[in-house]
Amino acid sequence: MACLLETPIRMSVLSEVTASSRHYVDRLFDPDPQKVLQGVIDMKNAVIGNNKQKANLIVLGAVPRLLYLLQQETSSTELKTECAVVLGSLAMGTENNVKSLLDCHIIPALLQGLLSPDLKFIEACLRCLRTIFTSPVTPEELLYTDATVIPHLMALLSRSRYTQEYICQIFSHCCKGPDHQTILFNHGAVQNIAHLLTSASYKVRMQALKCFSVLAFENPQVSMTLVNVLVDGELLPQIFVKMLQRDKPIEMQLTSAKCLTYMCRAGAIRTDDNCIVLKTLPCLVRMCSKERLLEERVEGAETLAYLIEPDVELQRIASITDHLIAMLADYFKYPSSVSAITDIKRLDHDLKHAHELRQAAFKLYASLGANDEDIRKKIIETENMMDRIVTGLSESSVKVRLAAVRCLHSLSRSVQQLRTSFQDHAVWKPLMKVLQNAPDEILVVASSMLCNLLLEFSPSKEPILESGAVELLCGLTQSENPALRVNGIWALMNMAFQAEQKIKADILRSLSTEQLFRLLSDSDLNVLMKTLGLLRNLLSTRPTLCILANIADGTTAKELIMTNDDILQKIKYYMGHSHVKLQLAAMFCISNLIWNEEEGSQERQDKLRDMGIVDILHKLSQSPDSNLCDKAKMALQQYLA
Repeated sequence: MACLLETPIRMSVLSEVTASSRHYVDRLFDPDPQKVLQGVIDMKNAVIGNNKQKANLIVLGAVPRLLYLLQQETSSTELKTECAVVLGSLAMGTENNVKSLLDCHIIPALLQGLLSPDLKFIEACLRCLRTIFTSPVTPEELLYTDATVIPHLMALLSRSRYTQEYICQIFSHCCKGPDHQTILFNHGAVQNIAHLLTSASYKVRMQALKCFSVLAFENPQVSMTLVNVLVDGELLPQIFVKMLQRDKPIEMQLTSAKCLTYMCRAGAIRTDDNCIVLKTLPCLVRMCSKERLLEERVEGAETLAYLIEPDVELQRIASITDHLIAMLADYFKYPSSVSAITDIKRLDHDLKHAHELRQAAFKLYASLGANDEDIRKKIIETENMMDRIVTGLSESSVKVRLAAVRCLHSLSRSVQQLRTSFQDHAVWKPLMKVLQNAPDEILVVASSMLCNLLLEFSPSKEPILESGAVELLCGLTQSENPALRVNGIWALMNMAFQAEQKIKADILRSLSTEQLFRLLSDSDLNVLMKTLGLLRNLLSTRPTLCILANIADGTTAKELIMTNDDILQKIKYYMGHSHVKLQLAAMFCISNLIWNEEEGSQERQDKLRDMGIVDILHKLSQSPDSNLCDKAKMALQQYLA
């Protein structure tokens, strides 16, 4: 059965299927092997750089026939090789071409071809596999389906510089995540690829380097191994440092810097090591200059953001290297003038990808300003910075919006900026808009930032409250995502701190006692702690004490309240309050906590006795208020029982 394009064939396409295209396919069925070979060679020459011709041949069913000839034992090695070359050329066309090839099960056929003793045929199969696996429509898993494939590819690495180049390229494209890293690592990827870094071929060195960058990413096991690998008497990190020197091609400098960055982040190289501070960091800053191509500037900034993210000292060093903070401002003015780019194709490409520069700049600013107040001040004072972030919050690209929110969140850790710049630019308005309808990854960061804007000293707190934040945050506490539940509660906790009774009542009304109970038995510890924090901040109102009385009815909640001294002290405080109703509400809590028939009551009674609760109960048993007096006597009986 012929493998056709996924899209329906329209008459307009069929009318373009020329007689000569049919002629090429017909010759593949000639009984004379020599004529078949010549037909394949002619087809190869016809499809080079001709996407229309490639599509025609696929529609006419050339692929199944080529695969049949490639796998036939009676086919000559030369014919098989030429078939692999044509298939590789077809794969270099559109993504639809690759889908058609995948539908015809091309990968198993090519992998089978790798078992041949003929090197030229093996290289042709690998070249075609490389083209297919580097296409975004090919599932990486297809490389790992058959467990014998990876070890066989490792064995083929020694055959020629072409097998080395193609196999390394296949590995670097198909290594996505820890499972793939483990498979390649366990099959000796590090040992088999390390010596290729000193190959005479630039392409081999480059592909080997890319392999190490994907293997080391967020992988301590691989990174720790790489640190101790020797190649020609030299340690790998030293080889990487040599490869990021200024006289090396930019692609090599960048990829070496990535390798060292990933090894550092995985804990294999210290952040204060000279190869990071004096080599990797300056190299990445160089990549951010406007002399570099757009994709180099993007990759440089994003890798640098990742390198310095957890380390204050690296953030400080980066912030004063080559005027980086000012240099990043240029990322928002790109392209500054059309005349600067003479290549129209390049200009068209860059205009389509300019948003990637903005995303990278926001990411790097977020990392730079993560800890240091002076750096945050410098960033905010950079020309139109706050306006740019606010604009970024409403960009169409989700990635830019996310990076802008992250940047804002990083800067919102500054008390000074919350009181000044954030208020001057009414940042809370676009942020509330972002929170209305956004994917979870943006919601998590945006709601986390809202927590900072709701701190009691933030001037934004009042307008945020007036814009319906209570309802929005209570909604977040019902999310299936624990991070959103935590942030929802955290923001409510900040909102309730030293707030007016009206705000506290609003929170209680919107959240509901049922939801509070649910949050107090949440499986996520952070949610529990923040909920207790919220309760502590709300405890100045009687309704919350009533809620606490009910909460103390559940075993888990009892344990939580008993381990939270702040809440216990609050309850103790209200037992001695001048307002009888508040005293009664506190008494309900205590009665529930010390009730004899409940599990763990003895330990709870002992702890509360040590806190002086029994003394207060004795005083209250003499109260002129009969209700309070009875409750106190009842509670004391629990101690005597």
